[in-house]
Amino acid sequence: MRWKFILGLLTTCAVLMSMSYTMLIPFLPMYLIQDLGVVKADVDMWSGAIFAITFLVSGIMAPIWGALADKKSRKLMALRAGFCLAITYFLGGLVTNPWELLGVRFIQGLSAGLWPALLAIISVESPKLKLGFCLGVMQGGMTAGGVLGPLFGGLLADQFGMRMAFFIAAAALFLITLALLFFVKEEPRKPDPNAKPVKIWDFSLCKIPAVKRMLICAGVVQLTILMQQPIMPLYVAELQGSMERIVLISGIVFSVTGISGVLASPGWGILGQNWGYRPVLYLSLLGAGLFGIVQVFPNSLEWFTIWRFVGGLAFAGIFPAINAVLTVSTNANDKGRVFGLSYLAQQLGAVMGPIVGGAMTAYFSYKFIIGMSGFICLPLVLYLFLKRPAKTEGTGTPLV
Repeated sequence: MRWKFILGLLTTCAVLMSMSYTMLIPFLPMYLIQDLGVVKADVDMWSGAIFAITFLVSGIMAPIWGALADKKSRKLMALRAGFCLAITYFLGGLVTNPWELLGVRFIQGLSAGLWPALLAIISVESPKLKLGFCLGVMQGGMTAGGVLGPLFGGLLADQFGMRMAFFIAAAALFLITLALLFFVKEEPRKPDPNAKPVKIWDFSLCKIPAVKRMLICAGVVQLTILMQQPIMPLYVAELQGSMERIVLISGIVFSVTGISGVLASPGWGILGQNWGYRPVLYLSLLGAGLFGIVQVFPNSLEWFTIWRFVGGLAFAGIFPAINAVLTVSTNANDKGRVFGLSYLAQQLGAVMGPIVGGAMTAYFSYKFIIGMSGFICLPLVLYLFLKRPAKTEGTGTPLV
């Protein structure tokens, strides 16, 4: 069936796109020092700036690209993002100093919008009864790419050199964009005489109560993920009692939630289709919060990693449920905008998370900060539950 083919193609795109975003993690500091002439004392500053600029700019631009997708063409916006990202990764392998790389990453942020476009396409292409499953598979692909990216980035840099890793990522993005061009067919849209003109920078969808709550949820959840990032290597070193192979081990520990997420995301999507997306969101948030707290009690690295894996199984249901509620709470002509706003909320959380986590280290222990990242999910569940709709809201569609 066509929707299955489209799902497979878009999921493959999501995997490769997410891999290209995270492949820099293992070798960016060495790339800055060995190839771009950055002194060791400044490498942390440059690494942080080069990572943050893309996330910040792409988050700001996502609602704009989403509005253009609704106004013009979702497929066209996906092609624009794919081709532009391929070009920026190619340029990333040609830069000669850190300022040029920062500029390339800035342009990369301007070029973003592929993920919201992919979500908008699948939300229209998938059968109504398969929406939860499709969004779960897509989220699993996105998560898988984020986990595999550092692994493949490290392997490519080791085997072919750091610059060649950029060129290979550019080639992968170019190929998936060609696949979108030739295999995704977008049906002509029927004009809606009652539709309001689409504004490029429009937050009117935030007036829909369900949309507003989902955006808050997406931003807060992303913040809880990233607030652990600055301290994870240090906490892992504390648990194992040494700094031996700390980069590799902390990378594995941080990634296990992604691995469990890949396994659990499709199942959560199916469960949301049968139970309802809101109950699944409450349950997954509750599980993520409880297991996030439990993981700080063990004093061994092995049990800490095991509980992170279990927590990842619960965590995997959050974003498919959020995306499903956003889908059923908005009109067909607003999918690009609403997923653009969701992406903006997540990017703001991604930028604030490391800042909050780093600032808390001045006052609290690593164990407290990691536990707090789980605890934050609990009042979020309470907020969503108390603000739940009685029957319908937004477009009048039941939130099943």
